[in-house]
Amino acid sequence: MQLFYNPNINTDTQQILFDKDESRHIVRVLRKKEGDILHITNGVGYLFTAEISIPNDKKCVAVITNATYKAKEWNYHLHIAIAPTKSNDRLEWFLEKATEIGIDEITPIICQNSERKVVKKDRLEKIIQSAMKQSLKFTLPKLNDAVKFSDFILQDFDGATTCIAHCENEEKLSLKKVASSHKNLVILIGPEGDFSSEEIKKSIQKNFIPITLGKSRLRTETAALVATHSVSFVNE
Repeated sequence: MQLFYNPNINTDTQQILFDKDESRHIVRVLRKKEGDILHITNGVGYLFTAEISIPNDKKCVAVITNATYKAKEWNYHLHIAIAPTKSNDRLEWFLEKATEIGIDEITPIICQNSERKVVKKDRLEKIIQSAMKQSLKFTLPKLNDAVKFSDFILQDFDGATTCIAHCENEEKLSLKKVASSHKNLVILIGPEGDFSSEEIKKSIQKNFIPITLGKSRLRTETAALVATHSVSFVNE
């Protein structure tokens, strides 16, 4: 199934007008014609079936014929707060794979040891949207604006269990153990130089639980993906 994404449609929408890029892709690349069926999600759990009425490569129009709610495939809520990597490609790789596995929310956090402090949110949104469509998911993960670490840990996480994965030698709980008993998780993943001692101390004061992801020392994007997969695996 070829899945399209349009955030502006809901169960009251009767027809869809695609923008120039999508219209060209539908008509020129996919060679769709009048009467052909398209599958579209709005990213909040709905799958729409639509029939092409005007196969114009600049303004393709389709009429919605059916709307079905698709419940989220995973039974937990996962929010990963990750320090942007020096290489954009590595952060994009994490976003793509995490979306394929199942994640609800991502926040780039700027830490004391962060090598990158500017995030191009528009490009990252496109990576997430593409991964959602490719993996045939109907819930789009929320990508938040980048925020300073010190501001992030002060937020109200609405009852979520908050965790910090760091490399300092101190007592930590296994993420698998935490995830097995908590369905709403926020996990902090630090930069290549790890969180500073001050950041770790402040997060613990704010009731963040120190966790371990295993014995290996992991890159930022690898640690974030291991955390995502571990939570998914525990909840299968």
